[in-house]
Amino acid sequence: MKDEAMSKDPRFVERRDDGKYAGKRENAERASGVFDTQKEAINAAREMTDGAIHVERVRNTEGGSPDKWRKI
Repeated sequence: MKDEAMSKDPRFVERRDDGKYAGKRENAERASGVFDTQKEAINAAREMTDGAIHVERVRNTEGGSPDKWRKI
């Protein structure tokens, strides 16, 4: 069972310059983990929190840019 303090802690998954994906807490300087795929990073974030997970959009679309976040 997850700790109650951990359950409200949002996580962020963002693409790094080396093409890997980092999962980290809000305002954290260091990543909690670095993963080869976005899916692996999202799954790890789900194991760390029951709170919101925000994923960086890593593809360019006409309606947005890579620096936009989507909540999953």
